[in-house]
Amino acid sequence: MLKIVVSLTLGLFFITTLYAGQSAITESEGYACMGEDRTKRQTEETALQDAKRNAIEQASTYIKSETEVKDFKLQKDIINAYTDAKVKILEQKGRWDSEPPKVGDCYRITIKAEVIPNESAIKNLSESKDWDNPSLPFKVRLWTEKREFKRGEKIKIFFKGNKPFYATIVYRQVDGSLIQILPNLYRQNNYFQGGVVYEIPSGPDKFELEVTPPFGEENIVIYASTSPMGNLDLEKAGGVYLVKSKDLSEKTRGITIIGKGEKSAKAGEFFEEMLEIKTK
Repeated sequence: MLKIVVSLTLGLFFITTLYAGQSAITESEGYACMGEDRTKRQTEETALQDAKRNAIEQASTYIKSETEVKDFKLQKDIINAYTDAKVKILEQKGRWDSEPPKVGDCYRITIKAEVIPNESAIKNLSESKDWDNPSLPFKVRLWTEKREFKRGEKIKIFFKGNKPFYATIVYRQVDGSLIQILPNLYRQNNYFQGGVVYEIPSGPDKFELEVTPPFGEENIVIYASTSPMGNLDLEKAGGVYLVKSKDLSEKTRGITIIGKGEKSAKAGEFFEEMLEIKTK
């Protein structure tokens, strides 16, 4: 078996969730016209704000269409989470009716945005006892099999989503290098069923994650979405990949947005979770 070096300290360590975030990624448009009392820059900003409002509305509409929660409190939490949301611009492209623009000309902008729900509202959903319910917003759990490893022991990573999803798992070593362990050279398929516990390495994975020096703090990160995700810049390294991309956040959020009908909002659910390994 090919062994992939993963650095962990000897003795006891504990794993806590450093970051976990649910969001929706969507495409929307904004529109504004230049008048006597509005400059070119003000018009462009007005159109951008219009696009952001539309992004929140589309994400909210999409999430509500994907949930069938009967519990009134959870329904309210879902509505509040995406009504009071923040918008992060991932891509944008705008154009004027003419260049240079004149009074009466209009500016149209298309954005790809991540709509990040209200933290406290989404926390209530995440702590729901009905965690595996696929009617709730998309989420993934990521964990390891135990809290104590010794030199030479093997690490197993487990993950599970509440609905069908695509996933990428990256391991950040103590020296800062990034290893993509899923997908890998032996397991290219990164589509998984909801409600099922998956293990890595396992099955076709012809490598092991073995505890060796150097020792220190490291992270395991899972990027997951209900839609196909963007690809990272990779380099083959044994049975896995070294990650050359520095913008993991943006690359993984480059999901394929597909509307399910002519009137449906074009959006996809996204989830990111990071586990921090601390030595003790």
